[in-house]
Amino acid sequence: MVVTFWQEDLCTVLHIVGELDVSGAPRLRAELDQVLASADPLRLVIDLTAVPFCDSVGLSVLVSLLNHARRTHGRLILVLGPGMISHLLVITNLNGHFETCASLQEARTALSAAA
Repeated sequence: MVVTFWQEDLCTVLHIVGELDVSGAPRLRAELDQVLASADPLRLVIDLTAVPFCDSVGLSVLVSLLNHARRTHGRLILVLGPGMISHLLVITNLNGHFETCASLQEARTALSAAA
């Protein structure tokens, strides 16, 4: 798994490529630690469009991040295409808890509308 992140005007964007599973979750957590240390309040967009698979460990990282965003009055947006992760959120009944967008541009627009 490859994780890259960059700062934009309204948020930090994380782009993940590869499987978000037990082997990749520690890498994602390490990158998130850097982002969380510098974000106050948290405004994070995670682009998961290049993630074909997510297991329970990867999902727990996302849920933990969502809980952190809520505790700190931050905002988390997941960018999802159709596929496994969208389906995973539905079958775990988490689709109503995560804010999702279909593209990075849609996420940027959502953030700028709230700013």
